[in-house]
Amino acid sequence: MNGLEAAFGAAQQWLFEAVVQPAMFALGLASLLEDGYAATGWLLVGLLQIAVMLLVIGPLQRWRPVEKVTDRTAVRTDVLYTLIHRLGLFRVVLFFTVQPLFDEGFGWLHLQGIGAFQLDALWPGITDLPIVSFALYLVVFDFADYWIHRGQHGLRWWWGLHSLHHSQRQMTMWSDNRNHLLDDVLRDSLLVILAQLVGVQPGQFVAIVAITQLSESLQHANLRLWFGRFGERLWVSPRFHRLHHAVGLGHEKRGRGSLGGHNFGVLLPWWDVLFGTANFEHRYEPTGIRDQVEKNRDYGRGFWSQQWLGFKRMLGRG
Repeated sequence: MNGLEAAFGAAQQWLFEAVVQPAMFALGLASLLEDGYAATGWLLVGLLQIAVMLLVIGPLQRWRPVEKVTDRTAVRTDVLYTLIHRLGLFRVVLFFTVQPLFDEGFGWLHLQGIGAFQLDALWPGITDLPIVSFALYLVVFDFADYWIHRGQHGLRWWWGLHSLHHSQRQMTMWSDNRNHLLDDVLRDSLLVILAQLVGVQPGQFVAIVAITQLSESLQHANLRLWFGRFGERLWVSPRFHRLHHAVGLGHEKRGRGSLGGHNFGVLLPWWDVLFGTANFEHRYEPTGIRDQVEKNRDYGRGFWSQQWLGFKRMLGRG
């Protein structure tokens, strides 16, 4: 762990000094260099993720695809979503809009003597075992993510936003970030609040987000892959998650057409098993939304039309 942190830190320092810092000086943002250095860490994580996607997940898709990709335009739009999120553009916008509100709120709490819970401090000595501490926080965040995901499917106004993610009929490794921006703001805000409450270290939080995003890229891949009877119950596979995107099955209570679904786990299928939402059937179904397939409901083709229609659906007007 220490070796990985040292290597990442050296790469972050180089990228900051060679690219980010000169750009910030040129744009008159010298007063934000400390924040720029932190943003460089997220940029580096995104570059590494995209490299893994292109060098590892991409060839896997070509090796064992579930279906032939015919709608290249839809995939290109998903690539745009991925670049916006993984290269830090979305986080930059949050930094200038939402982050000041969080800083003010958390600062007020600290003045009242209310600090972070420090979850890993409950077990003496656990902080001396970085891998164990990291695994603990990973499980906690994944548990929260499971219930956030249930909320995205269970609350009709939130499903109005989240349904954009499920409207992709040609799911690929680029589809993970195909989300309404407001949907991402809500989810990220809840996870940031959780991070503050449990006292996770910034470096651990970055690592948790990085591993989660990369795993989700694999889960969304156009890839005929499962992890075996035992492995399927340890980590979410492309087959397990594709059922979550299957028409009807993934976003409805079976036979009712009402909101619900199966396989909400983000990393760990344990929560689906525990709360009765798991479906381990070994099949690969077409993806999309029932009204999109049966009634030709429009979820938008380009980035801006998708965002606008999602906002209208949230308000019940789309």
